[in-house]
Amino acid sequence: MNFEFIYKIIDKQEWYNAKKNKEYFGSQKDTEDGFIHFSEQEQIRNTLDKYFKGVPNLLLLKVKTINLEHLLWEQASDGNMFPHLYSSLNISDVAEELEIVLENNNHILPSNL
Repeated sequence: MNFEFIYKIIDKQEWYNAKKNKEYFGSQKDTEDGFIHFSEQEQIRNTLDKYFKGVPNLLLLKVKTINLEHLLWEQASDGNMFPHLYSSLNISDVAEELEIVLENNNHILPSNL
């Protein structure tokens, strides 16, 4: 597990709205589940394929974990451990915003991942 950074796949407009408020409260799915879903770097591809297949206009947020007091790694139904944030995300904790390109219905991740 990488305890320094976690990643959030997010709709561009949703992120731009959060930046205006300086805080992100999560997607509709996050709100329903009671926490903000994140992935570790090696989990990004599977998360994209499972939950965002063919979805355009996505960003990948690289988030510093050092200030996230309500962050827990929890086991999913497939046995993998995923980071979950049980609070809002302050946008100052985002280290990088990375473009996810959709080409021929496939997501292309940035080469620096």
